[in-house]
Amino acid sequence: MTAAHPGARRDTVGLWFCPNEGLDEATSSLLTPHWLDEHERETAGRFLFERDRRQYLVAHCLVRRVLSLETGIPEAEVALWRSSRGRPFLQSPPGGLPDGARDLDFNLSHAHGYNVVAVARDRRVGVDVERLDRGAERGLDWVVETFAPQERAHLAGLPAGGRRDRTTLRLWTLKEAYAKARGLGLGLPFDSFWFELDEEQGVTRFHPPEGDSADHWCFVQLSPRPQALVSLAVERGPDGSPPARIELHEGFPWGRAVPREIPLAAAPRAAALAGAGR
Repeated sequence: MTAAHPGARRDTVGLWFCPNEGLDEATSSLLTPHWLDEHERETAGRFLFERDRRQYLVAHCLVRRVLSLETGIPEAEVALWRSSRGRPFLQSPPGGLPDGARDLDFNLSHAHGYNVVAVARDRRVGVDVERLDRGAERGLDWVVETFAPQERAHLAGLPAGGRRDRTTLRLWTLKEAYAKARGLGLGLPFDSFWFELDEEQGVTRFHPPEGDSADHWCFVQLSPRPQALVSLAVERGPDGSPPARIELHEGFPWGRAVPREIPLAAAPRAAALAGAGR
């Protein structure tokens, strides 16, 4: 397959959602020694449970395939470097990156059998995925304890059960996505910023941590499958504009199937982020 023309995709954010079953075990095992670098292979070998190892392999094969499609660099030659907090970035190979790939940012999330990769150009991007039935398995009280007082108060006013659990996971994944986009991960205290949510989907207001501005970011939430929740944090352009398009690709991308466009109405406007009502 031919790679995309990056210059024509600068204002598009791509999301690739792939359940583990999207890449069968035999194929992921075959690709691992050829596609993954030494760090990734060593990490995969340290997992105690096979299900965790498989999740890791599918996720990292997905990253390399997506980056290959986006840049034209063969999967095995995709070079990654990792920040001190473990966030991966695309590294320039000896011959340099193709035009349009120099400013490419990507982010990966994988959990409970789901994997998602986000790719953007000229913008920082962060993504997080969770299963919506996670609360039934473990309980979410420990998650709520990390939230800002305003979010904890909101959750305390909701009846116990599915609605409260879903709202908790919506907040958690938004916080993860934002912290990952900033490159801070869990180094950013989750009680230092908070979200006000639309009743069904999306963010109405964002209250950033000290040193950041609310109108630098937009957020989107979607459920590619009934039990999957994906939150996306995207940096706005220098003029405050959101991306023109958000495209959702489903399954392992052996080819470049036609993606589904996610309505940008799902992303809050700058006025809402800055604190004005909808």
